[in-house]
Amino acid sequence: MKTKKIVLALFCVFALNSINAQTDTIVKAKILDDGSQDAEKFYNSGIANFAAKNFKDALADFDKAIGVKADFEKAYYNRGSTKFEMKDYKGAVADFDKSLSLLQNPDSYFSRGQAKYALDNKTGALADYSKTIELKSDHAQAYYYRGGIKFETADYKGAVDDFTQAIRIKPDYAYAFNDRGSAKRQLEDIDGAIADYTSALKANPAMGFTYNNRASAKRKKNDFKGAISDYTEAISKKENYYVAYNNRGSAKYDAGDYQGALEDFTKAIQLKSDYAFAFNNRATAKFKLKDYKGSADDCTKAIQLNANYGYSYLNRGIAKEMLRDNAGACSDWKKAIELGVESAKNYTGDCN
Repeated sequence: MKTKKIVLALFCVFALNSINAQTDTIVKAKILDDGSQDAEKFYNSGIANFAAKNFKDALADFDKAIGVKADFEKAYYNRGSTKFEMKDYKGAVADFDKSLSLLQNPDSYFSRGQAKYALDNKTGALADYSKTIELKSDHAQAYYYRGGIKFETADYKGAVDDFTQAIRIKPDYAYAFNDRGSAKRQLEDIDGAIADYTSALKANPAMGFTYNNRASAKRKKNDFKGAISDYTEAISKKENYYVAYNNRGSAKYDAGDYQGALEDFTKAIQLKSDYAFAFNNRATAKFKLKDYKGSADDCTKAIQLNANYGYSYLNRGIAKEMLRDNAGACSDWKKAIELGVESAKNYTGDCN
């Protein structure tokens, strides 16, 4: 959470002098102190502690500042930011509410939106991001995060529009390019998706997940060589990237390299032992390599991890048929149909 720039208030004290006509003694006028100096002192200490990630001390400082000056808007904002960092999201929302009651500040709306999102209040977060944009039309992050919520709610066109605005404001916004690419992919604009992923990597070459995303888009175009190259790059950027190993295995499978696919699926399982997708995928590679028992065993493991994995029932049925277990095959295909795998009906012709 980004805090406002620290503004150190300088208090200049002017002593008003009066001359006592009778004694010629200088008398200093009494200075009235409303506590602002102490409030600013505590506030500035809170900012320093926040910057040093001493959040507990920062919280105590902002409490003191507010205790001295009850309408200290900046202190409420930064106390809310501190509570956010401490994962007290409800407390953060309350402080941002108070900040906004004192000043209609776009940063407070944005930060409150972040806290609401953390509380899974996406409707409230969306409204706050929109209010941020209303007050500050060049707030790139507000567009970006609003686009993220639209993506999550399957409004891919709206997401593209918001990510585009974020990029207009911040032309090197790598995350916005990546996420716009993913929204375009959902809209079947595969060329547009690849172009955006490429722009994201130009802005930030270290983003391994973007290589993974671009590879998946290339697979959509049957560019398996390009996909495998990008998955390999993703793996080099992120240690233990089990998703990329699984995906590279799928690309190798699509390209007919079943042994290479088997090795990648096995690596994914080594990195994540409860990865049902990788067990199912390894089963398909083993089937192609005529290891029917190994295929059935991997499907069984996938089903143990996910009892509703319809495609693993379908695949295990196919493996069991090759093992001459026709009754077991029919049972699995019927279960696959129950779980919504319509293609399993193509296999049940000889089943009772």
